[in-house]
Amino acid sequence: MQAPQGPFWRSAAPIGFCLVAFLTALIAAGFIGFAASLAREERTLEIEAESVVALTGGSDRVFEAAGLLARRQAHRLLITGVNPMTHGAALERILPISRELFECCVDLGYQAQDTEGNARETHDWMQRRGLKGPLIVVTSNYHMPRAILELEAALPGVELCPYPVVGEHVRVEFYLEDRRVLRLLLREYFKYLRALARTRWEAISNGPA
Repeated sequence: MQAPQGPFWRSAAPIGFCLVAFLTALIAAGFIGFAASLAREERTLEIEAESVVALTGGSDRVFEAAGLLARRQAHRLLITGVNPMTHGAALERILPISRELFECCVDLGYQAQDTEGNARETHDWMQRRGLKGPLIVVTSNYHMPRAILELEAALPGVELCPYPVVGEHVRVEFYLEDRRVLRLLLREYFKYLRALARTRWEAISNGPA
């Protein structure tokens, strides 16, 4: 059976092609902007916050968050998304803080399985502890945009202070030369877009009538 060849299809085909080309260009431009926005160097955080959360996924994240706690730039630490097989005693031995500080001021969250879960776990922790913010957010530089997006949705009104961790093995500035980094950033970008669409839809659905 031949495809329709009427006037409508002859006029619709170029429009469809232009629409696909426009969307492709829009996504590509968004990705370039996303990659350009990622931190290239770790910066010194000057603020003193009420609390800090480390989103697991790399040991550097947890070490950096513990360092902020040790320097008293935050007064309580949540490590969210901890592997159920990891016990507090094991973390206590490797973190650069005293046993007393760990026992008094570090909480471990075992429920989160993804970034959305990290945000929910952080929300529940802050409510349980009576914390209001500011909250320092520690995660990898390429993960920070999605982490902030999820936390803003879960914690409306809480001041979030990003502290992106720059890993030695993921140099985001070289994503055009390093296919491994390019694939990582592309995956993270599309996850970010999905999270953006979901959180915006939830905000509209749950908004005032």
